Amino acid sequence: MTADTATDALTRFLLPAAGVRGVAVRLDETWRTVAGRSDYPPSARELLGEASAAAVLFTGHTKVDGRLSIQLRSRSGLRSLFAECTAAGTVRGIAQVASDQDAPRDLRELGDDALLAITIENPGLNPREPQRYQSLVGLQASRLAEAFEDYFRQSEQLPTRLLLSADGDRACGLMLQKLPGDEGDDDGWNRAGALFDTLGEVELLATPVPDLLHRLFHEESLQILTQRPLRFACSCSRERVESMLQSLGEEEATAALADGVAEVRCEFCGQEYRFSPVQIAELFSQPKVDVDAPSRLQ
Repeated sequence: MTADTATDALTRFLLPAAGVRGVAVRLDETWRTVAGRSDYPPSARELLGEASAAAVLFTGHTKVDGRLSIQLRSRSGLRSLFAECTAAGTVRGIAQVASDQDAPRDLRELGDDALLAITIENPGLNPREPQRYQSLVGLQASRLAEAFEDYFRQSEQLPTRLLLSADGDRACGLMLQKLPGDEGDDDGWNRAGALFDTLGEVELLATPVPDLLHRLFHEESLQILTQRPLRFACSCSRERVESMLQSLGEEEATAALADGVAEVRCEFCGQEYRFSPVQIAELFSQPKVDVDAPSRLQ
């Protein structure tokens, strides 16, 4: 992948004189695949796109050997939202919306019970026992980018700027963060922030990442550090579905049998898994499989 073809890619960069690091992400075909899994209403689709871009951005900001996910739950029209990016550069996401409703564009309208979390899951010494780290994000801001800005300022105590945007064709994001310590000149962060403020959501979506970074930061000795390709992929597997069925309990799993077969469909990718009565019985005659189960019974 060259700088001229940096679509579906995460780009890490540095502004050394200013003492600022940054991450940019552009999802084209990847986002269209995610969004095309369901007929989302406009606001829910935009919010899912922003969350997908943010999940990718954060894997470029922090060390992730496994996967990083963003989860949002509420009792509003937007029941739940999930976006995930793995260390391998695979992306998936889904939103669940109440019938004939849409997500509010102002996060403060999600309600007092709404929960927004960032979860990092890295491999542990035991492959079946990954290390999980979860952080809750406050929902006092109206937009997702602002909520994450507040989170990074409070949790890492580092000035952070974040812009997210999504439409039907692509999802994009740009993140700046001041380097720890005294790196950069005294006015570096203010200068980078002023350049960041010239960027709007429409331009973020319309401009290829190499052109965007050059336009904004060419006077700041811009250094491209790494580029990583991105693609849609799902981590569902028969083993994960078996774990989900075991977690339901034998009575409920057996009750799911219809016409002699239980069918489980992954909501992320549409893959179907079928189990016979004998296979259901075998699940409960062996130790529980300790893996995540992102799918649910259909």
